[in-house]
Amino acid sequence: MAGQVLMVQGTASHVGKSVLVSALCRIFRQDGYRVAPFKAQNMSNNSYVTADGREIGRAQAVQADAAGVEARVEMNPILLKPEADHISQVVVMGRPLLTAKAKDYFGLKPQLWEAVHTSLDSLRADFDIVVVEGAGSPAEINLKKNEIVNMRVARYANAPVLLCGDIDRGGIFAFLVGTLELLEPEERELIKGFIINKFRGDPGLLTDGITWLEERTGIPVAGLVHYYRDIHVPEEDSVALDDAPAAPSQAVLDVAVIQLPHISNFDDFDPLARHSGVELRYVDSTAQLGRPDLVILPGTKTTIPDLAWMNEQGLSQAVKELHAGGAAVVGVCGGYQMLGTKVSDPEHIESSITELDGLGLLNLTTVFEGSKETHRINGRVVAATGLLAGASGMPVSGYEIHMGRTVGEGFSPPFRIEDRGDVPVTGAGDLDGALDASGSVMGTYIHGLFHNGELRTAMLNELARRKGVSLPDLTNDLDLDREYDKLADWVRSSLDMDLVYRISGLSRDYDAARGSNG
Repeated sequence: MAGQVLMVQGTASHVGKSVLVSALCRIFRQDGYRVAPFKAQNMSNNSYVTADGREIGRAQAVQADAAGVEARVEMNPILLKPEADHISQVVVMGRPLLTAKAKDYFGLKPQLWEAVHTSLDSLRADFDIVVVEGAGSPAEINLKKNEIVNMRVARYANAPVLLCGDIDRGGIFAFLVGTLELLEPEERELIKGFIINKFRGDPGLLTDGITWLEERTGIPVAGLVHYYRDIHVPEEDSVALDDAPAAPSQAVLDVAVIQLPHISNFDDFDPLARHSGVELRYVDSTAQLGRPDLVILPGTKTTIPDLAWMNEQGLSQAVKELHAGGAAVVGVCGGYQMLGTKVSDPEHIESSITELDGLGLLNLTTVFEGSKETHRINGRVVAATGLLAGASGMPVSGYEIHMGRTVGEGFSPPFRIEDRGDVPVTGAGDLDGALDASGSVMGTYIHGLFHNGELRTAMLNELARRKGVSLPDLTNDLDLDREYDKLADWVRSSLDMDLVYRISGLSRDYDAARGSNG
């Protein structure tokens, strides 16, 4: 018997669909059901690598984590990674297919729909319920003809839809009713409940509006979800960086991440943002840069264009001057490539720029090649100087997502990769990254580096030692499992869960439901 399907769609982008799907995945898991997330098509440079070396949107990996299951490529069969205006790399079933302009991408839709519905069918065969996330709005008239992520998915699966709107933007009733009015009659029939998200204030002030909405549409409001500040789950899109939290009162270290135009995998730095001794800032100008203790060059979908942008902004020179003045510099993936003397793209894989000088902080060069490396990794620290003083032998886990071959000399590789999961590692393992002789400049292809608690603590302690300060005791390090439970409790208390279960076709009594299914 195929699993049930429940879909969350939104009146616009960034209304909270991803977080609500994470919450529902955890709620169904808490209630005993085998649950999986699904999003037919995701547009994001924040991605993740599955155990078999496939690339999917980071949001679906987070949702799978909330559901307590291993992320797999069927959860996000199509991933669009923007490279420039109107141009994206198209990743299908975890592998790059091509780079296409928006108008050319529409011609691929018949081929891509096959990947979408077969992936959803596969998940339904393995799980009791699949919680599906839509994209943007289902009422984009100019896109509806070719869309494969909103109502086409709902109609294919005959899935009940919860339509979510963000009241924090204003105009919530116009958003909800307007979206409904622009749907076809058979699509409107699938909308089974409204969710009003990110509410602040007294719920009593909304009573008249909710009554009007339900009488006007005949559709119940399934919940009023209040805005929260003390629940921390990874964000999907870099738009979240524009709403950075205030610096912790105990912060003694200043860490600046260069907010590149095509920044990717920015959740690499979430553990730093949650550390009470660290002020983590995302900066995009020399005026914002200040004098941090550590500068991080993050991953990017387009290394050379973003490096050119850094040069234009004066940030490349500013980072070099900060390093000369004693600041540490870490580059991850594309940021690692930028730290070298030269980045070359002879086949114009990333852009029309053939070659560009790097910052020259590491004696290495990168040449882009046609194949993309995507692997889960496990390894160890093999350097024990500078930023990694006291970290020798510490375990490291994470993942690689990169194109390009980086070579050089005059530095120490800081990490040894002992396991790549989907491909064999020969001998004692493969060396990764570069640490300069001063121990103050380090580059690596490993995403998720700062999620390794022991290593993160060692690096921060070394930065604090250099500055002559002491880090505050960190008694409550981020525990994502606890955060998912907090999120589930928050959303469960806000939703009419009897209605959610009723429209989902599941029983709230898991044991009775399993018994009735034999």
